[in-house]
Amino acid sequence: MNSGKRVFHNNEDCPVRNVVAQIGDKWSLLILSALVDGPERFNALKSRIEGISQRMLTQTLRDLEREGYISRTVYPEVPVRVEYALTELGKGIVKPLYELVLWADKHQPTIERARKTYDKHKK
Repeated sequence: MNSGKRVFHNNEDCPVRNVVAQIGDKWSLLILSALVDGPERFNALKSRIEGISQRMLTQTLRDLEREGYISRTVYPEVPVRVEYALTELGKGIVKPLYELVLWADKHQPTIERARKTYDKHKK
């Protein structure tokens, strides 16, 4: 029986699981946001995103490239130079993500108060 409410299927056809899960992880949003300023090299990204390990940055960049959000360009120089940049798809997703970041920044104090209240009542 369908109540008219949306069902979130546990498969790859579900946009929440298939799309949002990738960009909503701990590091992807920060990497995409950093690339709004323009193409960046690996070490520049690593220095701008405090706390990310080299391994995690590498994996997340690969995942974002696989999804089509970023491009990776290798320049045949000595030493080799590699830059990461937003694709058109990436530029499109960054706009609503930026709204989320603004919302989070605006509502952070309210969320912190809610957490403290909840934690106080659960002890």
